[in-house]
Amino acid sequence: MARDRRHVWHPYASVVDPTPLWPVVDAHGTRLVLADGRELVDGMSSWWAAIHGYRHPVLDRALHEQVDRFSHVMFGGLTHEPAVALAELLVDITPPELTRVFFADSGSVAVEVAVKLALQHWQGRGQPERQHLLTVRGGYHGDTAGAMSVCDPVNGMHGLFRDYVAKQVFVGRPRPAFDEPFLDSDMDEVREVLRMSGDRLAAVIVEPVLQGTGGMRAYAPGYLRALVELCRSYGLLVIFDEIATGFGRTGTLFAMEHAGVVPDILCVGKALTGGYLTLGATLCTDAVAAAVCADGAAFMHGPTFMANPLACAVARASTSLLLAGPWQETVAHLGELLRAGLEPARELPGVADVRVLGGVGVIELADQPDARRLQAALVDRGVWVRPFGRLVYTMPPYISSDEDLAAVTDAMVEAVGEVAVHRPPHDQRRTSGVSAHPRPPEVRR
Repeated sequence: MARDRRHVWHPYASVVDPTPLWPVVDAHGTRLVLADGRELVDGMSSWWAAIHGYRHPVLDRALHEQVDRFSHVMFGGLTHEPAVALAELLVDITPPELTRVFFADSGSVAVEVAVKLALQHWQGRGQPERQHLLTVRGGYHGDTAGAMSVCDPVNGMHGLFRDYVAKQVFVGRPRPAFDEPFLDSDMDEVREVLRMSGDRLAAVIVEPVLQGTGGMRAYAPGYLRALVELCRSYGLLVIFDEIATGFGRTGTLFAMEHAGVVPDILCVGKALTGGYLTLGATLCTDAVAAAVCADGAAFMHGPTFMANPLACAVARASTSLLLAGPWQETVAHLGELLRAGLEPARELPGVADVRVLGGVGVIELADQPDARRLQAALVDRGVWVRPFGRLVYTMPPYISSDEDLAAVTDAMVEAVGEVAVHRPPHDQRRTSGVSAHPRPPEVRR
């Protein structure tokens, strides 16, 4: 711990006033083993990625077999079986319109690729003036420059950089919750923006149905359908960011299936490799690819570790493992247990909402809690759940047992009751000064 404090800078953290750390020495199944011997039930899937838990024999074997062949080769001018096989699998499990796969280093880079594809698409079609993107407030798409530009510039985590990143066009966050009816008036602001600026916009980018780090809020599928239809009527490309929602997390293989709509460009990551290695992918249609490559042009992007063979091999193994099992029933069961286990929190003072979608469970507080005390209270109860802002949420591994889920939900409800409800006086609380609803970031891309 002392060596860590001397040299290591953790994500979204201060080195002057660092947050507490718990050193992990082992991980297996749904358990994280700490240096002091305690075992924590993992309720986070390591930032939503480790859907099969830790040290899964199928994924371990895929890595061992590939490393015995070769661990990496550059992808410029070369190819290899792990990348080709994974691309084929991704094309098979996504809508048939999506036929081209560009591999990226991470989810955030996959978003960068999507943005550049959209812009270069319009350059190839002779409309270079289409160089801005439309999106909704409350969104989060990553920490790199292009991705930051389409994150909420006011209530999001990247407000410090609003003058650095490209200026995009924002409309209000989707009004109707997941189970609420969509109203035609919900598109009024979008209609006005498109009427005024539609010919300058290259694409619309959204997280389908579930906004992640921007508030863990699920919105009505009808809103997504209407948004796509309206934007396409003005010629905009449609980009879906399924990095957090893909591979079954919301109850469908991809969240867009709740709305029955298909994008022109799709970003995936996180659970793609089962949490073993960093990898993202951006899929697009033949029409997008043809426009990007018009008049002999090439797409101008190429990460050094693009299509890393180890990552591709384990991603194929993880995705195949998911598809081979009863993942729909598994995620539905997770949702039932999360709903039952978190419901008691609704009666606690200071709790604004309790909501569940698929394998995502959220307790939203009315005010900012003492995050350090809340985190420690959860660890003391034997679970690893990482609160952020006013949200205490869980996205457990799909292999979690009923006992695991009970431990996680009980700890969340108890910790909220112990810490979050009994807040210090307002003048003793830390405030960010950035937003009326500060949500410190906790999710890397």
